[in-house]
Amino acid sequence: AQNANRFPRKQIGKKSGYCGPATNHAMQKIIISRTDNLGDVVLSLPVAGKLRQLFPAAQLIFLGKKYTEPVIRSCVHVDEYWDVAQLDQYDTNGADAIVFLFPDRPVARWAARRKIPVRVGTGHRWWHWVYCNKRVNFSRKKSDLHESQLNFKLLQSLGWQQPVSLAEVAELYGLQTPAVDFPDDLRPHLSAQGYKLVLHPKSKGSAREWPLESYLALVKSLPEGMQAYVTGTEAEGKAVANECPDLLRQPNVTNLMGKLALTELIAFIGAADALVACSTGPLHIAAALGKHAVGIYPNIRPMHPGRWQPVGPRAETVVFAQPDCRACAGSPTQCACIRRISLADIRERVLTNFVRPTVLRIQ
Repeated sequence: AQNANRFPRKQIGKKSGYCGPATNHAMQKIIISRTDNLGDVVLSLPVAGKLRQLFPAAQLIFLGKKYTEPVIRSCVHVDEYWDVAQLDQYDTNGADAIVFLFPDRPVARWAARRKIPVRVGTGHRWWHWVYCNKRVNFSRKKSDLHESQLNFKLLQSLGWQQPVSLAEVAELYGLQTPAVDFPDDLRPHLSAQGYKLVLHPKSKGSAREWPLESYLALVKSLPEGMQAYVTGTEAEGKAVANECPDLLRQPNVTNLMGKLALTELIAFIGAADALVACSTGPLHIAAALGKHAVGIYPNIRPMHPGRWQPVGPRAETVVFAQPDCRACAGSPTQCACIRRISLADIRERVLTNFVRPTVLRIQ
């Protein structure tokens, strides 16, 4: 009787996988695997929200990279985080399913060897034909759907067949601001009154970036009472200091580059008013937290906003109005379209919600 609602191992064929669709009472332990970058992980959190709706009693485990752990642990839908670098230490007994939102061959092999009954992956990776017993056939690259919507296609094998709108995606994140004790040297800056605007100008080379000179022009144009905070890694901070040192010297700018761990960055974004960035993890964090998130994008597939825009109740994007420009498609960083996005375009959106000064509350 205890195992009546579980998938018996004898139902698992060598080729066909489990028998029949999942029910709301069938799953007791589900693993979500997304072992790539921060922004991708944020856009995967709504899947955990949907699984929580479908299987309210199930234990949801999120398998990811160590550096994404803080954002995973900040999601109310996730019960447990597993580090992909420590696979052998985890007990998969009782695990009913693993869903590969990102194809990862070593993890797929591990799941098959652990005999997790339901192993769901895309049919576009050959190793999923070896290690996964449920495969969904779709192409991310050629799809017109947003990345977050594409993730839900992997739930078809668990019984979910309906399309998910971006409005619903925004309601499914479950991301909360973590409680953080900020370093003492940052408290005087963070507790100052005024509108808090976060600028995240770099992307570790993963996105087309608005020029640093444009960010400098933006902070110089900000009205009194609006404070800018520049965030990024220590290496990015050195690059900014070398390429555009005046950006970090402005009286209304606080340099936080290399000074915040990811948990602190999430907490700071949650306490600030708005964020401006290109297609990066912090932009998606801001959108997921319901902040005013302004994303700067090129109109080139597959990096265009239709695929990667921030999804949230107050998120928006700015794109140069030349449809599917290919002039600089071959360059990983240089983008004429991004450069042609004007200061006025960004400033207008930044000032949309600037009404009165606010106080940043530090927990």
